Amino acid sequence: MHFDDLRQGGRSYAYTIEHCDRNWKSSGLSPIDYLDGFTEDRINDYTVSLNTLQGYMHYSLSLPNQVIKPKIDGNYVLKVYEEGYPEKIILTRRFYVLSPAVIIRPEVAASTQISNRKTSQKINITIEHPQLTIQNPYTDVRLVVRQNGRPDVEQTVDRPNQIRPGQLVYNDLRTLEFSGSNEFRKFDFRTLRLQSERVEQIYKDSVNTVQLLPDQPYKASNYSYSFDENGEFFIRNQDGHEPATDADYAYITFTLEAERPEGTGDVYVVGKFNDYRLSSENKLIYDAGRSRFYGSAYLKQGLYDYQYVWTDANNPQKFNHTLFEGSFFETKNKYQAFFYYRRPGSRWDQLVGFQEFNN
Repeated sequence: MHFDDLRQGGRSYAYTIEHCDRNWKSSGLSPIDYLDGFTEDRINDYTVSLNTLQGYMHYSLSLPNQVIKPKIDGNYVLKVYEEGYPEKIILTRRFYVLSPAVIIRPEVAASTQISNRKTSQKINITIEHPQLTIQNPYTDVRLVVRQNGRPDVEQTVDRPNQIRPGQLVYNDLRTLEFSGSNEFRKFDFRTLRLQSERVEQIYKDSVNTVQLLPDQPYKASNYSYSFDENGEFFIRNQDGHEPATDADYAYITFTLEAERPEGTGDVYVVGKFNDYRLSSENKLIYDAGRSRFYGSAYLKQGLYDYQYVWTDANNPQKFNHTLFEGSFFETKNKYQAFFYYRRPGSRWDQLVGFQEFNN
């Protein structure tokens, strides 16, 4: 894990990890039950930035290590806080510990609904568990499928619809159907000396500003392939030698030339770089006179995938990531399947299966 502190002056940070259930709530276990070693440790690996307009301290951490090591499987949350002040949490990151005990066999098919054949992707999954005795498949297991690692595009299935000797089958017509969406938009600002394909202008003053070319809503009725990284981002710097400490920051300006949709809502720019979170930092402002949305994000040099989503003002968790992007069955997506199992009498949810696959 890497992160930068953009505030002046170095700070001492500590970290701990907490075990969670399959819903990401605390499992209630004592640290003695899930940790091998100490319950907290100081982050000792940090470096000052070099030759950048934006000064920062770069911190890094690897898990497991000699001080803290998880000893059971399941979901975990890593918490980083100011040393001596556990209540002052700076950031959290989720991660998983896997004890493989099943085989996940996925299949991506066209939607069974005729109206969705050209826009959606249907996931069918078979769990093979010859080495694992599952007494009650209707209460002891749970399947979670996520698209492109996105926490905002995932589905959970509590029970299989077919039970066979040594197999659980999840192919119900009403579950695990995802909008194919479209390939992610992308931009490249590995260098601040030259304009790349999607960069319109670069301004340098007390801070760097990178103005991207305006985006248009995708209105094509047919799918067109464009290489992307399924929403990922990569810190890279062609102007230096060590991206972790000599890559600079810049305000990236986004412009979406589109009419405001009917109803009340907001437009956000999202990607793995902001965990697809909907916050004031990535909300765009609408300019009615020019029929466009615009905004900016402060990012570190590199390669970025992104897309625009529309949210309902009355229900921010209800979002539409296909309104401006379109949706096609042919879109290249990456899926992650997680299979949880709670043994009778056990106090935690085990992660006994994981599979990443493409359509």
